Amino acid sequence: MVLMAKLVCHSHLLLLIIVFLSLHPSSQLQQHTQSQTLLKIQQLLNYPSALTSFSHRSNIRDFCKIEPTPSLTLSCYEGNITQLHIIGNNGFPPLPRDFSADYFFATLVGLPSLKVLSLVSLGLWGPMPASIGHLSSLEILNVSTNYLSGTVPLQLSYLRNLQTLILDHNKFTGQVPGWLSSLPVLAVLSLKNNMLNGSLPYSLASLQTLRVLCLSSNFLSGKVPDLRNLTNLQVLDLEDNYFGPHFPSMPSKLVTLVLRKNKFRLGIQTALGSCYQLQKLDISLNGFVGPFLSSWLSRPSIKYLDIAGNKLTGLLYKNMTCNSELAFVNLSSNLLSRDLPTCLKRDSKSRVVLYSGNCLINEDQKQHPSYMCHNEALAVRIPPPSEEKHRRTYGKHVVASSAVGGIVGAIAVVGLAFMAAKKFYSEHTTKTPQTRSISDTVSAVNTAKLLSDAKYISDTMKLGASLPAYRTFALEELQEATHNFDDSTLLGEGSHGQKYRGKLPDGTFVAIRGLKMRKRQSPQVYTHLLEQISKLRHSHLVSALGHCLECHPDDSGVSRVFLIHAIQVAMEKGPPGRKLTWPQRIIAAIGVAKGIQFLHTGIVPGVKSNNLRIKNVLLDHDLHMGTTVSSPAPKGSVQARY
Repeated sequence: MVLMAKLVCHSHLLLLIIVFLSLHPSSQLQQHTQSQTLLKIQQLLNYPSALTSFSHRSNIRDFCKIEPTPSLTLSCYEGNITQLHIIGNNGFPPLPRDFSADYFFATLVGLPSLKVLSLVSLGLWGPMPASIGHLSSLEILNVSTNYLSGTVPLQLSYLRNLQTLILDHNKFTGQVPGWLSSLPVLAVLSLKNNMLNGSLPYSLASLQTLRVLCLSSNFLSGKVPDLRNLTNLQVLDLEDNYFGPHFPSMPSKLVTLVLRKNKFRLGIQTALGSCYQLQKLDISLNGFVGPFLSSWLSRPSIKYLDIAGNKLTGLLYKNMTCNSELAFVNLSSNLLSRDLPTCLKRDSKSRVVLYSGNCLINEDQKQHPSYMCHNEALAVRIPPPSEEKHRRTYGKHVVASSAVGGIVGAIAVVGLAFMAAKKFYSEHTTKTPQTRSISDTVSAVNTAKLLSDAKYISDTMKLGASLPAYRTFALEELQEATHNFDDSTLLGEGSHGQKYRGKLPDGTFVAIRGLKMRKRQSPQVYTHLLEQISKLRHSHLVSALGHCLECHPDDSGVSRVFLIHAIQVAMEKGPPGRKLTWPQRIIAAIGVAKGIQFLHTGIVPGVKSNNLRIKNVLLDHDLHMGTTVSSPAPKGSVQARY
């Protein structure tokens, strides 16, 4: 019995020893493996100076006691290495010729508890191997400033805890992988300075945990996905790629937005409306067109603004306001004119302000002549009536609107043809004594002041207050709207120019009339008359949305002037046999009369013309006022609107 009791006791003790060994020897073995892994890493990296502290250390406790330095940080938790940061000296000493990225990353698997891994500027080269997917505990991976190549490995998608992925300054090729959206907690994605190409996957827009997205200095192109659902995104850097032409849709919490040096041209005017936390905005070196918004200077959080190297237009005024914390402003190389805001001149020692290459007045930084950035209406050379027989007729075409899917034709009933530039043209080409132009009684004085000081301005002018503001268009905008002036958009042509139909990025349909200018014609010759036309803003007149100058590449002289008018939809033939009722005819006639009344009495001096033709009036699909409907008139006339 005693012997039996002793045997039972020893068996229990043996069982306890077995259980203990089954629980703990792996810990000791794992610590030994981690120590050997660190020494192996030192060897594989050719004993860089950053790892000199590894010498004479043999166990994990010794490694965990290493004090952090700028080039090495090693952190442990409960005897396991959790962080390893190694920053080399730009690959010096160079790696051995037989260096194998496969073997190196396979060695790192000996650190199974690793959460943070930084291997920066060590000269690592070759494709990133599949073994990186075995570091399942990784939360932060930074292998920037090396020579890693090939595509971004799919095995990174196995790292379900990955929060930060930085692969900057390498030689990765291929596209930005769509599987990145499968990383459930990814917050920082930086792939700067690689050789990535193609378009961005739309799946990126579903990474709602993303806070930082940096893809600068690659060969990426095409449309940027709609990022409005990335509600946590604070930093977006797409610098030095080929994205465009449309400005991307932005989330509201952005703090930094860098789109420098891309192919963006359109849509910025409305894209940033909700980004109230934006501190840095850099859209320089693109081809942005359209008006500069003064609100960019006074945004509640803005500190850095760079719009240099675009084609933004508009007038600056001394009394514009700026955010007091705005430290850097670069307005250079645009088409801005008038005065630099006074707020940008204050505190010059603490604020950098650059504005050369515009048309600002009385400023020390070099500016262009004012006509290069002219924001007033520009008169154009209008072909005479004799040329109308050479044009494509579109008198039978009408503007239609489709409120519920069907297109209803409108019928032209009464004509109101005001030859906006006939006086100008008659003085330079043919004589047309019947029409008295705006400029008949206007001298070379400031016409804008003449209008503002006139004794009588009709109350009907107020009816044009809701019309879009007149502005200068860039040629690229018109090319985009007309598919580079494709023949399918041509409405008519003559010996002096063409008319095109187009669509602006905001959905506005436009008629674009381009007229050739004489090679040596002075800008002053054609700037005066349509300075007046830009003031003709009335709800019963087809008012110009703006103009565009196309310059000779050799001397910057104007080769063509474009006038842009709004139309509601594409031209269509009206349904045959439809007639107006008498009440509809009366309403239309009253509208025409109101337009004529404005021309006669709404401005001083008034505009009178006897060129009233039925085909120059177009109605909306309801045959009454209330829908903006307009059409390019034959011979450049201003038309009635109903």
